[in-house]
Amino acid sequence: MPIASQRTMRFLGRSYMAFVFTPEEPLIEWLAQLDSWLARSPGFFGGRPVVLDLVNVKLHKPGMVHLVACLLERGIRVIGLEGADPAQLGPDLPPLLSGRAVNSNELIALARPEQPPAAPPKQQPASLLVDRPVRSGQSIIHPEGDVSVLGSVGSGAEIVAGGSIHIYGTLRGRAMAGHMGNSRARIFCQKIEAELLAINGYYRTAEEIDASYRGRPMQAWLNDNVMMITALN
Repeated sequence: MPIASQRTMRFLGRSYMAFVFTPEEPLIEWLAQLDSWLARSPGFFGGRPVVLDLVNVKLHKPGMVHLVACLLERGIRVIGLEGADPAQLGPDLPPLLSGRAVNSNELIALARPEQPPAAPPKQQPASLLVDRPVRSGQSIIHPEGDVSVLGSVGSGAEIVAGGSIHIYGTLRGRAMAGHMGNSRARIFCQKIEAELLAINGYYRTAEEIDASYRGRPMQAWLNDNVMMITALN
């Protein structure tokens, strides 16, 4: 009898970008700060992958389960844990991830099964040019370098860059520069009406941006982990 052909299963490794939360003690105050942030930017983390890094807190399994549930109540779904004791984990908690520091040419590795050696990736350009407006609901993500937008960024849209962000129009949405750990990144725009500015994880929401800057060209940068904003004219 002929032997029936059997389809081979494929297991591929992929890299994904995720937000990393690093809670600090006391957790009640940390959750209160998170609630304040979410009140200013509701739904910001909806549908986005989040990793919970527990390196700064000492939690046993019940505490971890409770913290993950508290975040889920806020619309934040945790897909993995870092910095947790493997002996404390179980099927009722997200899996333990082996995250690591990344450079400007890599994404956070959330899953990386063993694979045969591959050819070196093709060199990516250091900057990305977007020659159209970025409309509400759209996301431009470029972890390798700077992003320049020859137009406006609408409310509800976002630009995420590993380097600096240059917007030659009105910024009404969110701009997150230095996303992979670049504290020297800057944000420039011709007219600021932003919902959120962030550099290397440090941010300001619309309510925290001086109203005198509204509608004017501006730049933002970090000075000792404090975001500075100044008008360009």
